[in-house]
Amino acid sequence: MEKLKISRAIVVEGKYDKIKLSSFIDGVIIITNGFGIYKDKETAELIRYYAKNNGIIVLTDSDTSGFKIRGHIKSIVPEGKIINLYAPEILGKEKRKAQPSKEGKLGVEGINVHILHELFEKAGVEGKTVENPDPVTKADFYELGLTGHKNSSDLRAVLLEKMGLPKLVSSKALLEIVNSVYSKDEFYELMMKIREK
Repeated sequence: MEKLKISRAIVVEGKYDKIKLSSFIDGVIIITNGFGIYKDKETAELIRYYAKNNGIIVLTDSDTSGFKIRGHIKSIVPEGKIINLYAPEILGKEKRKAQPSKEGKLGVEGINVHILHELFEKAGVEGKTVENPDPVTKADFYELGLTGHKNSSDLRAVLLEKMGLPKLVSSKALLEIVNSVYSKDEFYELMMKIREK
């Protein structure tokens, strides 16, 4: 199955949902850790950032908890584009679990890949990214002083502030975000401006 390239960040509940989607999606996938999103300010800021810049796709489980999380995400995103995808209600139990969920419905992780693939295709959200032929790499981060140098964390803090991102974003997550927002030339230009100040 060919991977779908998606420019909007996809918000899911857990790591197993992310693993399932990663099997057929090329794009940024953010995990809420279930109700953890209620207290996780860093993830909330990341979701707001993507909603404002690229838009987000919310795909939570089709149970009561999933809808509460979806509602919370809507409440914390004051501006930006949210596309809601709804997993079909399928009764069953995920292979890794001993018992079915309280409502007996499969979560995103338990739904067949082909069904999920079709969900994205029908929503018309696939194929929106242009392949970045020359992405920013870890070596670029080093060359620009963002990693591996005495003042790298200070420089990253300035970049994060400039991009409107939470201070706790890791350098790995930052690299992923940079490549979803800038071309390499645009990013080098931005870094030159930051270093001039």
